[in-house]
Amino acid sequence: MDKQASPRILWLQTLVFASTLLISLTLVPWYGITHGYSWPIIIAAIVFLGANGLSITAGYHRLWSHNAYKAHPILKLAFALFGAAATQNSILVWASGHRRHHRYVDNNEKDPYSAKRGFWFSHIGWMLREYDSGKSDFSNARDLERDPIVMWQHQHYIAIVLVMNLLPPILVGLLSGEMIASLLLVGVLRLVLNHHSTFFINSLAHIWGKQPYTDENTARDNGFLALLTYGEGYHNFHHLFQNDYRNGVRWWQFDPTKWLIKTSSWLGLTTNLNRVPRFKIRKASLEMKFKHAEQRLALSSNADDWRRYLENEYQQFLDSLNEWSQLRQQWYEQKREQFNQASHGLSLELQQGWQKAALRSRFKELEYALKMQTKRLDCMALQFS
Repeated sequence: MDKQASPRILWLQTLVFASTLLISLTLVPWYGITHGYSWPIIIAAIVFLGANGLSITAGYHRLWSHNAYKAHPILKLAFALFGAAATQNSILVWASGHRRHHRYVDNNEKDPYSAKRGFWFSHIGWMLREYDSGKSDFSNARDLERDPIVMWQHQHYIAIVLVMNLLPPILVGLLSGEMIASLLLVGVLRLVLNHHSTFFINSLAHIWGKQPYTDENTARDNGFLALLTYGEGYHNFHHLFQNDYRNGVRWWQFDPTKWLIKTSSWLGLTTNLNRVPRFKIRKASLEMKFKHAEQRLALSSNADDWRRYLENEYQQFLDSLNEWSQLRQQWYEQKREQFNQASHGLSLELQQGWQKAALRSRFKELEYALKMQTKRLDCMALQFS
């Protein structure tokens, strides 16, 4: 018999997920109807839920899984504590598994929570049984094994989880005089909401939404899921540009994790915030628009004129990419020349400043050219909608 067909049930995780969900569906509403919840309890639950969620998204995910920025030890310690309260395993286990997910996305044998194995598996099923794809392997997390805060949390994970899940609701209960209400709302319901909002990224964000940047994997952008997951719903962008500290790359996209990281940089708590160049983002978006335009033209019975137009646009696109590559090479050569001159005590600041300004100006012109191409392709798409 194939062992993979019926892997061993992980009873501890199963009991935690089942019991907390059952309490949230029964006792939480029953107590609300019969006794009610005061505003201090509701606010405390929301604040604690937010601290848990942001510690997962900004800490476990963007900081430790993807090295999208650097964080001050104080901020890292807060993420380690409140991330443990979310009860999604230690930083080391979580981040290592997530790195495997990105490397082997949609590979049913190697992706720990492959969406191609179905909604249930990618949402929660992968944690309920001992699947080979979910076994811990820290060979991809040597950097995390050198992080003292990560290893402290990993080594004392159970104790930290118990303290961080019991102490806050008990303190709130003592201060408010509503112990049962606090245990139900701040303790149990908060945990269930945090669990399933995170799990939606592994499941729904690979099933429901748009693919504006790549269709090489199942990841989708979904603005509604971003509302539930502190900005993680822009998952199609994230899977292509995983080291960017932003998921909602546009200014208007709801991404409180991005805002937290950026705001923390003003306070000196975060540094080295990675940002993908706008040109690369527009390039990815345009490639998808060209692909969609080709698909629409293939279904059209009279598309010769539009095809010639599309071919002309695509040639302009290739020309822009070629020039961008050349400019990048010039930029690197200037950096190298500047370093060599500085090491020899030479000073050509005025000339170098002019050259840099000229390159920046041309980079902006190329970005604008891609922006205009995007608008023209959008207009073309309307003709076939």
